[in-house]
This record gives sequence, structure tokens and C-alpha cells, in this order.
Amino acid sequence: MVPFENTRSQPKFRVSRKFREFIWIKINSTPWWLFGIAIIAIITSITIATNESFRNAFIFIKAGLGVTISTTLVAFLFAVILGLITGLGRISNNLVFRNIATLYVEIIRGIPMLVLIFFIALVGIPAIVDGFNSLGVWMTENGFIELGNWLMGFKNNAVPMNTRAVIALSITYGGFLAEIFRAGIQSIGRGQMEAARSQGMNYWQSMRYIILPQAIRNVLPALGNDFISMLKDSSLVSVLAVRDITQIARLYAGRSFEYRETYITLAIMYLTMTVLLSFLLKFIEKRIQNNEQR
Repeated sequence: MVPFENTRSQPKFRVSRKFREFIWIKINSTPWWLFGIAIIAIITSITIATNESFRNAFIFIKAGLGVTISTTLVAFLFAVILGLITGLGRISNNLVFRNIATLYVEIIRGIPMLVLIFFIALVGIPAIVDGFNSLGVWMTENGFIELGNWLMGFKNNAVPMNTRAVIALSITYGGFLAEIFRAGIQSIGRGQMEAARSQGMNYWQSMRYIILPQAIRNVLPALGNDFISMLKDSSLVSVLAVRDITQIARLYAGRSFEYRETYITLAIMYLTMTVLLSFLLKFIEKRIQNNEQR
């Protein structure tokens, strides 16, 4: 009887072990962090709906949401263009182009972002305006009166702080994106360029039609992560008095002295935007992977 009982209990042991392995895999693969964020979002939503202080803070702060989103989108668009040009310069055979691109990247990487924002907005742009004025004076003295007067008409206070913030973020993140594009281009095998050149394409045609499409697809996740980082770092432009959600939150907290309600609401707003963008980025990555598998 003992052997017979052992043979019948053995399959039950196998089923139980497989079931435990299945449960363990599910536990490991479940995004528990997402449940934590969902709980925080639910509690915050209920608090905003039921607590007048939180509700007033949210209503006041959300007025700057459009400025935060538009500043991030426009700045990132220009940063991508600047980063792509600089990334191409980093791998260029042209000595001058390569060294200028490298100098730009090293300067951006070596100075804190907040200092760069101050320098570009409050030192760099006024210096450019002064340069336009000096050029206008020179052109007026040499007979180009209309164009000279037009250049002399530039005033420092005519450049709004929102524009300066966009320029500062674009220049700063352009240096970071340049390294992403450089790594993406260099990840494509040399044989791709050689094959394109053997088909009669020149360097720029090969880069445009063969190398860059593959490189951009490879670096798309990194670009998405940098876009999320720029959304968070856009809060730094509040130091220029740009009325984004951070600046408006500072004004509201200073006026109402409700610091806890204000900054909890502000943090949840940033967290919500970044989590939604993270899900969108993962969705795009899966679509790209599915298309590659086909």
C-alpha cells in the first residue's frame, strides 16, 4: 500500500509546485509601484474634492499648466534639432565642426542647469541684443540706414521671459540630446554606410535615408526619457518669473501660507504628468517592437 500511496501523491505535488511557480511569477511581474501611485492619486483626488484648501490650491495652480506644457513642447522641439545637428558634428570628419560641437557639449555638461538658465536668459540674450544694436549703428554709419535702424530698434526688454526660458531649455538640453544622437548613429554598423555609398549615395544622402532612420528608432526611448526630464526641469524656469505651475504655486503659497496643501498638489500634478508620459512612451516602444518582429 505504501508504494501505491506514494505514486498517487506525487502528481499532486507536481501540480502544487507548478501552481506556486505560477503565482511567484505573477507576483514578480506585477507592477506594484503602479498600485502605489494609483493609491496616491486616488487619495489626492478625494482630498482635493473634499478639502477646500487643497481644492483652492489646485484651481489656482492649474492656471499655469498650459505654460508648463507649451514651454516643454517648444523647447524640446528646438532641443531635438540642435541636438541632432550637434550630434552629427560630434562624428564629423570636419575638424572645425567637430571641435565646435564638442566644445558646446562639454560646456553644457560642465555647468549646472540652473546656472545655465540664469546665464543664457540674463547674460547671453542681452549680449546678443547689444550686438544687434552695435551692428545697427555700424550699418547706419555705412549707408544701410533702414536695416541699421531696424537692428537698433531691438531692446532687451522686448524679449519676454517665456521666450528666454524656451531658449535656455533648448540650448541646455540640446547638449544632452547631442550625445544621445551621437551614440545612436555610432550604434549603426559601418557596413550600412559603406553599402549606401556603394549604391551611389553621397555622405548626406546615406545619413538621411539609411543611418538616421535606424538611429532615431534606436534612441527613441532615450528621447522620451529626456522629454520627461525636461518636463520636470521646466520647473526651473520659475526663477525667471515665468508663470508656470511652479511659479504660480510659489505665489499662492506665499500669499495664503498654505505650504503643505500647495506643494502636495504641485508634486501630484507633476507626478501625474510624468506617469502618463511614461505609459505613452512604453506604448510607443511596444508598437515599435511589434513592427520590428513582423
